[in-house]
Amino acid sequence: MNLPNKLTISRIVMSIIIIIILLGGSYTSNLFGFEIPKLFINETIVVDMKYIIAGILFIIASITDFLDGYIARKYNLITDFGKLVDAIADKILVNSMLIILAAQGFIHPIIPVVIIIRDSVVNSIKMLAASKGKVVAAIKSGKVKTACLMVGIVLTLFYNLPFELWNISVSKVLLFVATILSIISGVQYFILNKHLIKEK
Repeated sequence: MNLPNKLTISRIVMSIIIIIILLGGSYTSNLFGFEIPKLFINETIVVDMKYIIAGILFIIASITDFLDGYIARKYNLITDFGKLVDAIADKILVNSMLIILAAQGFIHPIIPVVIIIRDSVVNSIKMLAASKGKVVAAIKSGKVKTACLMVGIVLTLFYNLPFELWNISVSKVLLFVATILSIISGVQYFILNKHLIKEK
């Protein structure tokens, strides 16, 4: 259990805490004996602080995602356990957030549907490649998709502030771009690696 793996495990723990905060609602407040306040901004925007708390934890969890990979590569601490758990931690963090935000009416349900299907296809291609001793490299469109997705989720949790004050839907635009890039990158992954599927 080296440092990168500990960071990955901490990301899973934070993901579970975020899920509890967002789904627990009043039950969470009653359980831990505190009341999560609401703020009123410009007398029009009502901010439930549980989403702000979840957003801060999401940012911290996302930073651990960068750090565990960076440390593992720099100090040659890459392990099979780390690869497996890192992939699981990423999906728990991002996909659970997308599903919850869709269920609570913050984003359109098509966003998690498209992104989860795309991830399933790409992960299947990567597993097939790994079984044949090959590595599927990340592509630029996939990296841009991830960046748009992560920032879009954070802004959604932060009620699109401060952009909401000027009626600019930056969070929705970023999530829309991420969804389109998910489709594009998924098709690119398939085209670049279709020879693996045809190999016997």
